[in-house]
Amino acid sequence: QVQLVESGGGLVQPGGSLRLSCAASGSILRIYAMGWYRQAPGKQRELVAAITSGSSTNYADSVKGQFTISRDNAKNTVDLQMNSLKFEDTAVYYCNVKRLPNHDYWGQGTQVTVSS
Repeated sequence: QVQLVESGGGLVQPGGSLRLSCAASGSILRIYAMGWYRQAPGKQRELVAAITSGSSTNYADSVKGQFTISRDNAKNTVDLQMNSLKFEDTAVYYCNVKRLPNHDYWGQGTQVTVSS
């Protein structure tokens, strides 16, 4: 099992920034990808950004150039720097970890609200 602890959500004005952090613990040796998903009210959960253990990244088109994902393999953490936040970025953000051979683990979710 892998345990995930998220932090960093909150309320921010449009144009502001937030940084989300997620720390993994437990059975972490075979983790090959870490990332962030989000789910807005009435919508499906969607991938925001992901990063592999080799630092390859994948971003949703809607956040390219706006969000940056980073990973510290030594600390087993993954961060999401979110800049120029928009109303439509409001959602619950979930940390996700993929571990070999075929396991998905999810954090409890952290609320990000963009509002004036």
